[in-house]
Amino acid sequence: MPDLIFEIGTEEIPAGYIPPALTALSKNLAEFFEKNRLQAGAPQTMGTPRRLVVYVPDIEVRQKDVVATHHGPNVKVAYDADGNPTKAALGFARGKGVAVADLIKEKTAKGEVIAARVEQIGQPTAKILSDYLPQLIKDLPFPKKMRWSDRSLGFARPIHWIATVFDGKPLVFEFEGIANGDTSYGHRFLKPQAFRFDSLKTYLKKCDSHFVMVDPEARRTQIKEQVQALAKAVGGTVEEDRELLDTVVHLVEYPVAIRGEFDKKYLALPAELLVITMKHHQKYFPVWADGKLLPYFITISNMKADGPEIQQGNQRVLKARLEDARFFYDADKKRKLEDFVESLQGVVFQKDLGTSYEKVERIVALVVDLGNRWCPEDVKIAERAARLCKADLNSQMVYEFPELQGVMGGYYARHAGEEEGVALAIQEHYQPAFAGDAPPVTRPGALVALADKLDTIVGCISVGLIPSGSEDPYALRRHALGIIQIVLAHGWQADFDRMITSAIEAVAQKAKLSQEEIRRHTLDLFSQRLKFLLTGEDYPYDAIDAVLSTGIDTFKNVRDKVAALSDMKQQPYFETLATAFKRVVSILTDDVTTAVDPKLLKEPAEKALHAKYLEIRSPVQNFVNQHDYALALATIVEIKDSVDAFFDTVMVNVEDAALQKNRMALLYSISQLFTPLADFSRIVLKKS
Repeated sequence: MPDLIFEIGTEEIPAGYIPPALTALSKNLAEFFEKNRLQAGAPQTMGTPRRLVVYVPDIEVRQKDVVATHHGPNVKVAYDADGNPTKAALGFARGKGVAVADLIKEKTAKGEVIAARVEQIGQPTAKILSDYLPQLIKDLPFPKKMRWSDRSLGFARPIHWIATVFDGKPLVFEFEGIANGDTSYGHRFLKPQAFRFDSLKTYLKKCDSHFVMVDPEARRTQIKEQVQALAKAVGGTVEEDRELLDTVVHLVEYPVAIRGEFDKKYLALPAELLVITMKHHQKYFPVWADGKLLPYFITISNMKADGPEIQQGNQRVLKARLEDARFFYDADKKRKLEDFVESLQGVVFQKDLGTSYEKVERIVALVVDLGNRWCPEDVKIAERAARLCKADLNSQMVYEFPELQGVMGGYYARHAGEEEGVALAIQEHYQPAFAGDAPPVTRPGALVALADKLDTIVGCISVGLIPSGSEDPYALRRHALGIIQIVLAHGWQADFDRMITSAIEAVAQKAKLSQEEIRRHTLDLFSQRLKFLLTGEDYPYDAIDAVLSTGIDTFKNVRDKVAALSDMKQQPYFETLATAFKRVVSILTDDVTTAVDPKLLKEPAEKALHAKYLEIRSPVQNFVNQHDYALALATIVEIKDSVDAFFDTVMVNVEDAALQKNRMALLYSISQLFTPLADFSRIVLKKS
């Protein structure tokens, strides 16, 4: 069966634009073939900065013939009382190209309608593709599009050629004045000549001979091998960096790794600064040995390195960058940390929440308040770190390299003679900064990080900046997840309500919402993030819902309850326990009193149930207080038979109001055994 090779040749497309465009090429073509009743193999994409390519094997040469049924107006509208066709029927038949006599009647959800069966003759695939491919080009998504010359089309970069071959021949179509053909072009500098192709084999062979490695995965493999070989030659290695590798793969058509070096004096600069300069700004791979940087870097060129010019050019660029960095670093070290802190009074954090200086004041207050309850021995260091944690925001270094905020603050703190614990806490306080990032290791760092994130969350919510849908400009969801990870990592039994109250009090003078509104939105946010975290840890969704529906006391307790409940769900008696709880709560009303009068217990089953309740109440409460939720649940199971016997033999809603209220009170008391643990009504039972 025929295959298709489709190539769009362009000016250099930004690296980040290429993977989404290739994904869209594959997806849109697959949908096109399905929609047009054409069997085809799975699309396979390739691409470089100068070309987007898709290959589709095993395509049918022609659409299948089909008979399509088209529904028309209601029969009552299509025919008059004598059964003659009306204008509605005549117009419908004419529009579908059939005789009125060939119309049929069909029953539908909207009543009986007339219908026309129309045979659709399959079209040649070559024609369908020629008609569609211009639209495929238009539909490719890019963050930004540009226009060139007098073209009305927007595309990532100007299109220079289109080469499309189907069944060994070029398709005939034109796009924005560019005629399709079977001609592609080689590497812009190494071999820019045109070449023709009539198959995938020919295309790949000629790309290779024209210094174009069109498969991104092949470039990735070659880059990794070359980079490690060059690093090994100087006794070093290159750390795995998926983001940097993804970028450089899409920066070149013909990757050639080149090792450069820089003056060892620059190793005196912070390692993070050197790495940022090399990776983020120059797309170089740093070289490491035994956890320390070596004075080398590796760049990926799009050219053969026949002489030293490329190496020397990159070395000159890096030297200039490092000289700038050293200048900023030395200039910042001449200023006092306190001066940096005071200058924060001129930096707006958020227009309704004030300056960064005011935010620092709130962070300090939270660190002292929360630290005195969780880890008082760490408060002194944490308080000092909190006072200095945003000092580097006004430094020249962070102005030039925003990615280094916090990191540079730690270096400046050491230079100023602060304790190492203070410097470490400052460096850690933005953690976790992204998905997969670790929380702070030190307790002072964890305290400052938590206080900073908590102030941002509660502060933003208090002035109405609440995440909704994809809108979360202050990253409150990420901050909430970070707080949960910090608390769990350090094993703090952090009272959630008290923690939120402290943060609400800190922003009280600036809040636009009521305290209850702030509390409600904050609880919703943390519940969502806890659900996200626990789902990622493979706990059952209904166990998570059951626990979270009872509220959040501490993050650790929530996780432990979910773990205990998840384990219990695997036990043979769990279904009966959940069923018993559902029977209890289903009959309760809102006006139930908690007081049970033993004198009003008349039936043997209700007396037995009350006795069993009294027997297990204290043990259950003790296990809950000790956070042994597995034993608490196992103890509650013991009441199951008594609950079943009660419902089998005792009528709750009797005419005697006193008896009815007492039985309701008994059931309510039993429900309170479950309430601190989970809402079992949210558990999905297998029998259901």
